Amino acid sequence: MRQLSAILDSMIEGLIAIDTAGRIVLYNQQAAAIIGCPVKDALGRPVPDVVPNTRLPHVLASGQDELNQRQEVGATTIITSRMVVRDPAGAVEGAVAIFRDVGEVQELAAKVRTLQDLRELSEAIIRCSQEAIAVSDEHGNYVLVNPAYSALMGLSAEEVLHRPVTVDIRQGESVHLRVLRTRKPIRGARLQVGPHQKEVVVNAAPLLVGGELRGSVGVIHDVSEIRRLSEELASAREQLRRLASKHTFEDIIGACPPIARAKEMALRAARTPATVLLTGESGTGKEMFAHAIHHSSDRRDGPFIRVNCAAIPDSLIESALFGYEGGAFTGARPQGQRGHFEEADGGTLFLDEIADTPLAAQAKLLRALQEREIVRVGSSVPRTVDVRVIAATHADLDSLVAGGEFRQDLFYRLSVMPIRIPSLRERREDIPVLARTLLARICAEYRIVPLRLAQDALDLLIDHPWKGNVRELENLLGRAVIQMQPGDDVITRASFDRAEGAGAPAPGPGPEVPQRRFAELKRAWERELIEGALARHQGNRAATARSLGITVRNLYYKLERHDLLRGRAG
Repeated sequence: MRQLSAILDSMIEGLIAIDTAGRIVLYNQQAAAIIGCPVKDALGRPVPDVVPNTRLPHVLASGQDELNQRQEVGATTIITSRMVVRDPAGAVEGAVAIFRDVGEVQELAAKVRTLQDLRELSEAIIRCSQEAIAVSDEHGNYVLVNPAYSALMGLSAEEVLHRPVTVDIRQGESVHLRVLRTRKPIRGARLQVGPHQKEVVVNAAPLLVGGELRGSVGVIHDVSEIRRLSEELASAREQLRRLASKHTFEDIIGACPPIARAKEMALRAARTPATVLLTGESGTGKEMFAHAIHHSSDRRDGPFIRVNCAAIPDSLIESALFGYEGGAFTGARPQGQRGHFEEADGGTLFLDEIADTPLAAQAKLLRALQEREIVRVGSSVPRTVDVRVIAATHADLDSLVAGGEFRQDLFYRLSVMPIRIPSLRERREDIPVLARTLLARICAEYRIVPLRLAQDALDLLIDHPWKGNVRELENLLGRAVIQMQPGDDVITRASFDRAEGAGAPAPGPGPEVPQRRFAELKRAWERELIEGALARHQGNRAATARSLGITVRNLYYKLERHDLLRGRAG
């Protein structure tokens, strides 16, 4: 009986048993706690005296069990099952009730539900992760893998779940087993995994619950993806380095006397606050010189503002350069707008294609250079600015001044330090080193293996007329790189032959083809058209450009290409 009492008292449910007379013969501690009657006071008493609304006598009389019934016992609600007790012959010997406090049941159910919710949430997070994740139990079997794992490994969840963690290893030791053995995290383990023997890096850690080892979790990274990202990062850093270093004189390639003199004069100008005028044909690198001057000056920490005067409509150039007050014109911002001069305060303002500046704006530009102050459009209040101006043009400013299209006083103010950038035709000895440097940069940008230039290709480049200068050279090399066949590592004269349809230089005299005849006819027609327009407007280039529907900058480019600049004034 002592053993039976100990067993009954260890139960989490309350228990009451009665004999055929309806007296309590079994009554455990949990029943005493729920009903509120001690064991010694309940044993031997009729059950209704202890539990007034009990149905045990009814079950005893009917011989029918009542399962999972709700019952109120004082202030407590219980769930009870009442059952008949029979002897081996089937005769009724008594009845028993097993019951439990509903509040405890609900609390336990809530805890179970919370744990289930947490488990489902954790599994959902793992499955949604873009990282490949695998979880093992304490016995070294996979219990959870996410879709990213299957995509990386080439193994479905069904192929690995509930199987040893070595199932996906092709070379190396399983990090899960090492973690389970040492109970310590592992980082950066290199393995080959999956049917394709993919190289991966794995980080793993033990799963400890209350100090008890319950398994391990591993995060797998594709080495090829890491390598790709590293290469992209290195490429980005290289591009950033070039963005910073292209503004230095060291990146202006060439050592022949013409370019050496230009660099020497530019470096001398950088040490002074003087206004600089950069002249030279299109594509010679005037903007690179402007950047180099700025970054070699004491204003290197200030802003560098580049303005293409040819790209701004005549009606907007004053407000763009000098800013405007609120409501100065239709569409103006109510709060006004700073101009490029104010943006460049304390730094350098690079005015590219200065020849395309309208005469009205030239007067205000002259005042800004002379007085170091500007007046916003719509205002009469001058604003002091500390700006170093570098101007550039490929046009013949002397001719524009003579024709009244450019102010003479502004020309003199700009050309305090005139620097002429030589054309590529004047520095042919620099073409080999310049071509190799540009080719290496292009290969890096196109993400292809470095290419070499054969001697016959260099000879062709040296002999080319280069009307477009360095810009044309870079464009030509880019087209040749695109035309290269898989496996080629050397650009030859034949490489330029393949790119000839895209505008590459002709490798020498050969049989005339219809495409060349058409290009020659088109060139002659364009020259005749421009000459006729110039004659109609008495050599006035601004009026000529307007009649042709092109910018003055484009007109100068065409005049230069057709060798029409000489002897043309106005």
